[in-house]
Amino acid sequence: MKAKLEVRNLHYSYHTLEGETQALSNISFDVKDGEFFAIVGPSGCGKSTLLSLLCGLIEPEEGTILIDGIPRQDSDAVIGYMLQRDHLFEWRTILSNISLGLEISHRLDEAAKERLLTMLDTYGLLQFKDARPSQLSGGMRQRAALIRTMALKPDILLLDEPFSALDYQTRLEVCDDISSIIRTEKKTAILITHDLSEAISVADRILILTSRPGRVKAVMEVRFEPEFDRPLSRRNAPEFSAYFNQLWKELKLHD
Repeated sequence: MKAKLEVRNLHYSYHTLEGETQALSNISFDVKDGEFFAIVGPSGCGKSTLLSLLCGLIEPEEGTILIDGIPRQDSDAVIGYMLQRDHLFEWRTILSNISLGLEISHRLDEAAKERLLTMLDTYGLLQFKDARPSQLSGGMRQRAALIRTMALKPDILLLDEPFSALDYQTRLEVCDDISSIIRTEKKTAILITHDLSEAISVADRILILTSRPGRVKAVMEVRFEPEFDRPLSRRNAPEFSAYFNQLWKELKLHD
């Protein structure tokens, strides 16, 4: 399977009047087309900084980012970004909220509107299309946020702890739901999470970063039998605890 994303020798530091803080050092990895890739590491190791570099919010001091073999800054690839909070606007209906990205990019034609309605129907939100965000549960709001992101037909989907604001039970259910949607759509996805069980339950491979400055400590491949094809079912698989112990050991080893 070819690489959708290639990261080579990435370095980034934050500069203030007090001095320089190195956030990431010599980061290199590939993400395959259609792969679900997770990134874990200690707090402050640069995980969110890495996502900001991947989507172009900030530029690396050194290194290259290629999408389909083309430098990110020259690529036409669409990168979707799903944040910890859903950022739905209360003064807009759910349909109006999920239309926002298409509206801003002047792509909200009749065909796009029909596609949005189909997505709402597929993901169980059609009856709430005229509701306000406050009328939906946290899980439903995150599903709406995903539809808003997917409506732009992203080539790569970046997920910055999108389930962390939910209570534990809802988090498990929404993670199972949204991750399965992403796999069904065959999207290339990169998830940042502090939850090791969550990373194992969704990912094909897991990138493990050291403490700051973040460096690549290891990349762990995760494989389950076909019957364990959803995040919740993976948690009940015989090999789940072995993967957890391996991941925990990697994080606890001295840098």
